[in-house]
Amino acid sequence: MSFETVNNILSLKFDFLATVTTAAVLLILGNWARRVFPVLEKYCIPAAVIGGVAFSMLAWGLKEANIVTFKVDNMLQTPAQLVFFTSIGLGASLGMLMRGGKLFVIYLAVACWLIAILQNVIGVAAAMATGIHPVLGVMAGAVSLEGGPGNAAAFGPMAEKLGVQGATVVGIASATYGIIVSGFIGGPLAKWLIDRNKVAIVTDEDKELTALQASLDAEKSEDSITSGKVMGMFALILVMMTIGGLVAAKIKAITGFDLPSYVGGMFMAILFRNINDVRPMIKLSQKSIDLIGDISLGLFLTMAMMSLRIWELYNLALPLIIILVIQTVFVIAFCIFPLFRLLGRNYDAAVMCAGMIGHNLGVAANAVANMDAVCRRYGIVSPKAFIIVPLCGAVLVDIVGIPNIVWFINQFAK
Repeated sequence: MSFETVNNILSLKFDFLATVTTAAVLLILGNWARRVFPVLEKYCIPAAVIGGVAFSMLAWGLKEANIVTFKVDNMLQTPAQLVFFTSIGLGASLGMLMRGGKLFVIYLAVACWLIAILQNVIGVAAAMATGIHPVLGVMAGAVSLEGGPGNAAAFGPMAEKLGVQGATVVGIASATYGIIVSGFIGGPLAKWLIDRNKVAIVTDEDKELTALQASLDAEKSEDSITSGKVMGMFALILVMMTIGGLVAAKIKAITGFDLPSYVGGMFMAILFRNINDVRPMIKLSQKSIDLIGDISLGLFLTMAMMSLRIWELYNLALPLIIILVIQTVFVIAFCIFPLFRLLGRNYDAAVMCAGMIGHNLGVAANAVANMDAVCRRYGIVSPKAFIIVPLCGAVLVDIVGIPNIVWFINQFAK
């Protein structure tokens, strides 16, 4: 940690250790706030969102008062993300994925691919109606809301080269808006759907348990967390991450397709889990895996929230604010009406709707945090949701999402 004065304002620079320490404290404070203020837990607001956004708001206030600015070092943010998604992969059995086949297709086609197109249609139409360049509507559409800050930073310069001034700033500011809003909407929406439809708190897996699954559940109930088991599962996760990284690099070298950083480890973990189910090599401790995943998700999302530059929302003129509000209302309405019904109007559907809000307004981590908050609130995990939503919303969406964005930008930049 270091201090310096820039333009007569104190600048506090956190090193990676100070950043992780602060994130851990904020995560604890977020959990404390959920206990002290029951409304936060009632409406399924993730602890990481509470703590991280509180820090961002504080940083914003101190910056505006010309007292101090903060700069955090997120060197460990990506590794924490990799650990979390790899732990998710280790929990994905082939039988569960096969049972989720129909939901998988529906969610991918409707909640990812169709939404990606509709967000850009809405963005362009709203931009034209408010008198700004239509490509800025694309930047405030699927580019930033479904793609997140990464896509905004990637496509912004592309749009600017085509003559659309301010595209990068609009994209990043819109992504910031989406990350914040999605963290506060997903959980409450799922709760509203559950309460309004009197949904039974039970997953499809609970209804379809076979004798084998019952046996596996019995083994899990006898599973205890020890330092040896946690270290063993952590080492396994690291091995899957390493192999996955090598495979992803090879795929990029052969095809030129750049996978998101966590996809390789997640897929290798899924592959290992299912091979291990058929020909046991390692006795997995699911409780230890879940513990590692919970800690890594909390730290990753809190660090991501800490890094938000809320003041960049000042760059959003009234027309862009209108576009983002329309986009938000559209995604919420889409969840309530067609999506919830298409997914089965049950508990799994409600959890997946919380995830859909997360990745269609924010990023994949928001989706997982929203679903985690809902499942913690009701005490029942939806395995289908935790496999289908991240896989579709973070990876497979790009099959249609990226070409869709490229077409819209090129079409309307003319």
